[in-house]
Amino acid sequence: MTRGKTAHGAVAAGHPETARAAMTMLEEGGNAFDAVMAAMTAACVTEPVLCSLGGGGFLLAQQAGTKPRLMDFFVQTPGRPANPENADFEPILCDFGTVQQEFHVGRASTAVPGCAKGLFEVVEHLGRMPVKRVIEPALELAREGVQLNRLQAYIFDVVGPIYMITDASRKIFESKDRPGELVGEGDNVANPDFADFLENLAIEGEDLFYRGEISAAIDAESRNGGGALRRADLEAYDLMIRDPLEFEYGNVKLYTNPPPSTGGILIAFALQLFDDVKQRDWSFGDAQALHALVHVMEATNEARMESGLHDADPDQAVLKLLDSGFVERYRQQVRGHPKAYRGTTHISVIDGEGNAAALTLSNGEGSGHIVPGTGMMLNNMLGEEDLNPAGFHAWKTNTRMSSMMAPTMVLEPQGRLTALGSGGSNRIRTAILQVLLGLLDFQLDLTDAVEAPRCHFEQGLLNMEYGFPEAAITSLATEWPDLKAWDEQNLFFGGVHAVRADLSTGEMIGAGDPRRGGVALNR
Repeated sequence: MTRGKTAHGAVAAGHPETARAAMTMLEEGGNAFDAVMAAMTAACVTEPVLCSLGGGGFLLAQQAGTKPRLMDFFVQTPGRPANPENADFEPILCDFGTVQQEFHVGRASTAVPGCAKGLFEVVEHLGRMPVKRVIEPALELAREGVQLNRLQAYIFDVVGPIYMITDASRKIFESKDRPGELVGEGDNVANPDFADFLENLAIEGEDLFYRGEISAAIDAESRNGGGALRRADLEAYDLMIRDPLEFEYGNVKLYTNPPPSTGGILIAFALQLFDDVKQRDWSFGDAQALHALVHVMEATNEARMESGLHDADPDQAVLKLLDSGFVERYRQQVRGHPKAYRGTTHISVIDGEGNAAALTLSNGEGSGHIVPGTGMMLNNMLGEEDLNPAGFHAWKTNTRMSSMMAPTMVLEPQGRLTALGSGGSNRIRTAILQVLLGLLDFQLDLTDAVEAPRCHFEQGLLNMEYGFPEAAITSLATEWPDLKAWDEQNLFFGGVHAVRADLSTGEMIGAGDPRRGGVALNR
C-alpha cells in the first residue's frame, strides 16, 4: 500500500512495470486516462497471458466533477460462425493446481478485438498526451524485454500448452536458455515484433488495425485457417459509451459495469441481499457473517439463472433482477437460513486533479495464434464456456459479448472516491463483492480489504481461501459439505487492484492484490 498527499496521483496494477508506465504519464503531465492507457499497452508486454491488444476491455472513466461513463471496447462476435466441421477449435486443459479448467483455443475461438480501438478513442477524447508518447513505455519494454517474475511464470505454467501450440507463439514464449520449454521465472521475455507494431500503430492510427494491413492479415489467417473472423467485422467495430449501472448501498453511491455485461448487476444484487441480513456486531471472518455471505452467493447464482442473465438478452434480465418483488423473494430465501472467468487483469488510477479510471482487460487465455509480424496474440473469447451459454459456435452474430468484468467506483458522502476492479473469470464478482464488504461493512482499510482471504461458491462447491479461522470453515462445512479448503492465497480468487482518494485533502491510497502480482504507486 502507498498513501499520502500527492501531486501526480495513485496507481494500482498487476505488475511493477505496468504501474510504472502509468506513473510516468502522470509525472509528465498526463492525466488518469493517459496513464491507464499507457499501463494497458505495457501490460501487453509485462502480463502477456492476461492482456493483449488482440483482446477487449471496459473502462469506467470519471472526469473530475462529472458522472462516470463506461467505455466499452470489449470483444464482439463475428458476422458468421465458423463451420464446426473444419473449425480450428480445440480443447486445452489448464491446471490451477487445486482445480482444473478446460478452455478452447484456435482461430475459431477469436472474437473481434477492441483494445486497439480503446487506446485511440480514450487518449483522443479523455487524455491530453499523444498516442505516440502513451505507448513508449510499452515499446521500450517490448524491445528490451521483461524478466518474468514468479507470478507471471506461474500463470504461464497454468496455461502453458496454449503458448507452445504454434510456431509463432513459441518464437516469443519459448525459453532461449531451455529450447523446447516454456519461459519460466527469471527468463527475459522480449517481443521486438510487438514493439515495431506499436510504433507503426502510433504513426498510422487505428485504421492500420481495423481497416489496413492488420485487418487484412487477420482475415487471411482466419479465412484460410478455420476461423470466423473477417475484415468486415473489424471495419464495423465501434467503441460504445454507456451510462454505468448506478446504485446505493447505505449512504454510499456505487457505479459499475452495466449490461450487456453481468458482473456489475450481480454485485449490486448481492449487496442488496447482504444489506438485509448483516448485523452491526459482525467482524470480518465471523462464522455468522461467512454463512450469510455464502447464502448470498448461492442466492445470487440462482437469481442469475432464473432471471436469464446467462442467456443472450441481459437487458431484460436486469429489469427482473432490479425488480423489488424479485429481490424480496431472494431476501426471504437468505433470511430463512441461520444468520450466522479467466486470464484478466485490472488497472486503477486516480490523478491529482481527481480524474479516475478503472480498467479491466482480458484476452481470455489467448487463442495460441499470433497475427503475422505483430507479436500480438488474438483472444479466445469464443472458446470460453461461460461466455457461450448457448453452446460453442451457437452465439448470436455481430453482438457484444457479455462478461463478468466489473470496473467499479465508490463515492462516499464525505468525498472519498475508490476505484477498483478485478480479474478472475467467474470469481470477479465475488472478489469485488468481498472487498466492498470489507471496506463498507467491516471497516477494513484498503490494503486489508484487498488482501483478506476470500471464498467463492458456485455449482454446489464452496472454495475457501487460506486465512479464514478454522472454526468458521468447520461451521461452513456442516452446511456445505462440498467444501475445498485451499492451503494458500491464489489468483483463482481474483486480483483486485484499487486506489482511493480523499478529494477534499488530496490524500491517496493504493493497494495491489498480491494474488496477481499487485503493485501500488503514489507520487
